[in-house]
Parts: sequence; structure tokens; C-alpha cells
Amino acid sequence: MIARSTTLVFPKGVHRKVVDHLFPGDGLEAAALLLCTVVRGRRLKLLVQDVLAVPYAECSVRTTDAITWPGRRVEEAIARAEASGQAIIAIHSHPGSLFASSTADDESDRVLMPALTHADIEPCGSAIMTPDGAVRARLYSDAGRSMPVDLVTVAGDDLLYWWNSGSSSRGPASCPMAFTTAMADWLGRMSACIIGVSGTGSVVAEQLARLGIGELILIDFDRMEGRNLNRIVNATAADAAAARLKVEVLASAIRLYRTDCDVHTVARSVATREAVCAASEADLLFSCVDSLEARHIADRVGAFMAMPLLDVGVSIPTRRTPSGEPVIAEVCGRIDYVFPGGSTLLERGVYDGKGLEAEYLARVAPEAHRRRLVEGYLPGVREQAPDVIAVNMRAASTMVLEFLARAFPFRQFPNAERARTLFMLGDGEEEYVSESAFAGTNPFEVAAGLREPLLDLPDLGVRRDAA
Repeated sequence: MIARSTTLVFPKGVHRKVVDHLFPGDGLEAAALLLCTVVRGRRLKLLVQDVLAVPYAECSVRTTDAITWPGRRVEEAIARAEASGQAIIAIHSHPGSLFASSTADDESDRVLMPALTHADIEPCGSAIMTPDGAVRARLYSDAGRSMPVDLVTVAGDDLLYWWNSGSSSRGPASCPMAFTTAMADWLGRMSACIIGVSGTGSVVAEQLARLGIGELILIDFDRMEGRNLNRIVNATAADAAAARLKVEVLASAIRLYRTDCDVHTVARSVATREAVCAASEADLLFSCVDSLEARHIADRVGAFMAMPLLDVGVSIPTRRTPSGEPVIAEVCGRIDYVFPGGSTLLERGVYDGKGLEAEYLARVAPEAHRRRLVEGYLPGVREQAPDVIAVNMRAASTMVLEFLARAFPFRQFPNAERARTLFMLGDGEEEYVSESAFAGTNPFEVAAGLREPLLDLPDLGVRRDAA
């Protein structure tokens, strides 16, 4: 398991709200209380869901290096946290850019933290923020001992990370240069989940593993067949003959060259409790699926877990000549980047309710469903083993580079301009759609975590898990 026990996650909008309150422009300290959804698993995640800002006028002391604020705001936070089972993190600003807790902060915590633990708020903690928005946090036990939060991250157009040992600056000098061994070392502390490890997903897994990712969570229920061998990397004829699980085929291959990469396999549909809980432990989510239901689940996981999501689609539409012969009309790829609180795949039209319903009907009619799978890449053409690995590799590479560009900046323009990338190989064109082009109305609750029912889907996994 990667050497990390705690992560504090801010959705972009919540982080912006905290920055605006803590740094109003007067150069004085300000304070707020973060209400966080608690997600427990192999690692502890705290998802910042709401902010209780302490009004400036209620603070009896506000200077450049000190603040005193009333206990009634803490009582309000405790009442809300107790009702919802949330954690509380008290956060204040350091206008002078000190990226560490001061002696005064230590004294303040000795007063505040016992009040939170006495109220049975667990975990609880404190944090500081510098003017550039960087955050460093620590948690407290009921015995009064503190433990640093290993990683604080913001999931937005840009992916911001502050490790406990890092610098307060997020500029190019503070993070590794893209495509260097230092970047690989950085990635070695991160976890990625890939949903669907067939034609495109297997290539994404291969790239992330060789780039140095510290942990891969692979989700796919399917088994190898001979017709998969021309597009699933590292698969062998023996794997197909034995009908091995795709996730195990990839895991075995990765372990041969990355002994330091933790690979966890979930041989289940993503629409199960086991898969959703496994995906929740990652830092980012790659959706490489061929069903609308799986995209719908991935869309919800990204929002509920405040996790960045990348989704890919590849298609080769065909048309008929006047003589009735099928020919290639275009070779297309789509990569969407979605951040919690931004526009979702649903709002972007990647899937809709009618499509989900039609897919369900196809699934309960096995022959119709089988035809859809066979014709997945080339609609209108029955092709058992479509030879599409070159297209898959192009799409997978674009997907991984999209992540890298947001975590290790190398672009000469804002990342918000590329919420969606489209390539058309027949026309030789590439198009981009900005986040502002999509209407984001937040149809899914952000940072709600793994509360019941999971993802607000009452029967998620119950019937299928029982089967």
C-alpha cells in the first residue's frame, strides 16, 4: 500500500470559498470551520463538503499573526457535525505565508481540540492556509496527540496537491517538471482507479504503471477471449485459453516490471458495492467503459467522492455506399475531464435517461445485448475482433496526458479550455470544448462520500451482489 494514511480533499468551489473568506484583502488573519465527510477504508479520506465562515466582526482579535474568535461558532459546527457524522477541521489564514503551524497555533489547538473530541467529533483537526491557497492540516486523537494529514488536494480545472513535506507555492518551481523522474517519484505516492480494462483501459493501465503510479485499482468483471488478443496489451493466448479475468491478466503483467506498484483487482461490475467502495479509495478515476450504466456510476462516484474523472469513448461510424457496401465514415475519439462541482457527463450528453433505459432493456434481452457488444466499435458491421488497438492507444494516450497536464502543468493555455477533447482521424482534425460551454447544475451531491444508500442509488449492488 502506498505510504499515505490520510487525505483532505477540497472540491474546487469549496476551496475558492475558503480562500475568499480567509484572505479578504486586509492582510489580517481570518478563520473558518470545515465540515468534512469521513470516508474510511485502507486510508482515511476527509471530503470538505461545507464551510462555516467565522464573521470578521465577531473576532475579538484579528492581526497579521493572531486571531481570537467566539466559541459559539464552534458549537454551531459541532451541532451540524454530530447530526451528520461529519468531521470538523478548524482552518485559519497565515497572511505572512508561513506554511506550518506556529507556537500560537499549537496553543490554540490545545484549547479547541479537547472541546471537539469531548463532543465525540472524530476525527477533528486544524489547518492553515497561505495566500496562494496552499493548505497544511493535522488531526488530533482523543488523547491530544496530533498526526499530520499526508496530502491535501483540490480537484478543479487544475489538480493541486500539497504534501505534508512540500512547499507552500503551487507554481512550476514547487511541483516536478512533467515527464521527469521527479514526476515519477511524485506519482509513486498516488492512487488511480481504472474502470474497464479492455481495449482502452488496458493501455491506460500500462501507461500509468510505467509512468510510476504508486497504486492501481482495476475494476472489470469480464474474462479474456481469443477475440480480445489483438487489443488488450500484455494478454497472451494462454490467458484467453484459460479465460482468465482481465484484471488479473493486467495485474500479473504489471507486477513483473513494477514490484513497487500496488495493484488491486476487483472482478465485479462497477455497479456493485464492492467496486464502488474500491474506487472510492483512489485519488483519480479513469472511466474506460462501453456501457452507459458504467459511465453513470463513474459520474456519480466522481461527484460523491470529490474525485476528478476522465472518461473516454472511441467509435468508428460506418456508412453504406450506393451499392450497399459498408465503408468507414470517420474514426473518432472523445476524452472528457470532469471535476466535482463542474459539469457532469450527464449534463454533457454523454449519456441520458433514455439511453440508460434502452441499455437495461438490451441487457435483459441477451441476444440484443450480445449484438451491441459485437458491434461496439463498428456499428452496422458485425466484427468479432475489431482491429482497433491503434485507435485505442491514441485515445488512451490523450486521456493520460490530460491528467498529466492538470497535475504537472506544461500547457500554454488554461486547462479549463479543454474540458472535452475530440479527435477525428479521417478529417485529421482535433476539437476542444471548454468547461464554460457546458451548463453545470450539480445533479449529484458533491463530497457526500459513501453514505447509504451508496451514490443515492437505493438498490446499488444488492441484487447483483447477491447473485
